[in-house]
Amino acid sequence: MNVDEVIQILNANLPSPLSHLQEFILRSSWDGKTYIMMANEAYYGAEHLRKVASELWSLLSNYWQEPISKTNLRPYLEPITLTESQQKLLEKYCQNQKVDMYIEFPSSVVPLDSYLYIKRSPIEELAYSEITQPGSVIRIRAPQKMGKSSLMLRILNRSQYLGYHVVTIDFAQAEKPTFSSIDKFLRWFCANVTKQLSMESMLDKYWDEIFGSKISCTTYFQEYLLWQMETPVVLALNEVNRLFNYPEIAEDFLPLLRSWYEKAKQEEVWQKLRMIIVYSTEVYIPLKINQSPFNIGLPVKLPPFSLEQVQDLAQRHRLSWLQETHCRQLMAIVGGHPYLVRLALYYLYRGEVRFKQLLEEAPTEAGIYNNHLRKLLVMLEQEEKLKEAFKKVITTQEGADIDPIIAYELDSMGLISISKDVVRPSCELYKLYFQKQLSRYL
Repeated sequence: MNVDEVIQILNANLPSPLSHLQEFILRSSWDGKTYIMMANEAYYGAEHLRKVASELWSLLSNYWQEPISKTNLRPYLEPITLTESQQKLLEKYCQNQKVDMYIEFPSSVVPLDSYLYIKRSPIEELAYSEITQPGSVIRIRAPQKMGKSSLMLRILNRSQYLGYHVVTIDFAQAEKPTFSSIDKFLRWFCANVTKQLSMESMLDKYWDEIFGSKISCTTYFQEYLLWQMETPVVLALNEVNRLFNYPEIAEDFLPLLRSWYEKAKQEEVWQKLRMIIVYSTEVYIPLKINQSPFNIGLPVKLPPFSLEQVQDLAQRHRLSWLQETHCRQLMAIVGGHPYLVRLALYYLYRGEVRFKQLLEEAPTEAGIYNNHLRKLLVMLEQEEKLKEAFKKVITTQEGADIDPIIAYELDSMGLISISKDVVRPSCELYKLYFQKQLSRYL
């Protein structure tokens, strides 16, 4: 038997299927991983994993009527051949299992307990180590749907495991009037942080018009918020690139973040603050090099999936028939774009499309990417400059040279890749689809 068959037999016989964590422990134990290794991957304490595993070994022992533990799991079960009755049971189980709750539809964030999260070693390990450093800053940069939020979620989860306070500010949730002035913006920012720390708002006490909003904000953090914290505060700033649309706000707020980082080198209270800055593309706001928060701390740039990672993800979708040649063909269309790869594997797993059909229809309205592509098309239609620039990118064989600010917009959408000063489509899917759509409708 292989590990998939073991899991399916248990799920077919138990009153309720194995939990995500039980399945994770079973697969990891099958691969010979220790509880410490599992804890580093699953973000649970090793003792908690041992407790869950103890219940799991009891289930296995009861079913096979033999004492089964982590030590003898694979040596005992792998040589066993499925009986005819077990084969029929599995066939019936698979037929009736129309919806497998474990293989979730790709969304913006991969859940913490999802077996489908692909680690980007050594990125995670570096980030987990960095967040423990006093006054540290982690900068996560990648285009849309590349996994920034999923990585941020795991860093925050690790921070909570360490007993840190966690605050998440998503600038995409801020209403437009919030950006009308730096004073209003910083008040909104401080109020948001205060609420998530479950503290009473004391803005009026610390806000001083004479000194201005930036000094007032700094004083509020230093003398009120951080002063009362006994453990570090991890402040995650998501979609920071939204600030680039408000240059006056960005030119005041971004250097403020840099100044807090510098303060941590001299003042102990600021060492409690750890920041995670998440953004989609390079910065085009003109900031002096000693004022920018985008050249400090640990830089994390999320790359596309490698061939090995795509193969790994295919196996996690239980697509054992998907060979290396298939994975290479898929990557030839979508590159290693995590969301595009996952969407393809999800539909293949569900059996809703054949592999050849998926590739042929990928850049068309009949393909599985139609909704995703249509959203990007609408965004281009709404911005004439973006549309014309991207049209130039997909029609220039040797790569295009376009305005840096326009390149920033297209890069944040994930439509292009930039190598030195040369801009190209980020994947063949976008090139094929938009060559047709931009020439037909625009």
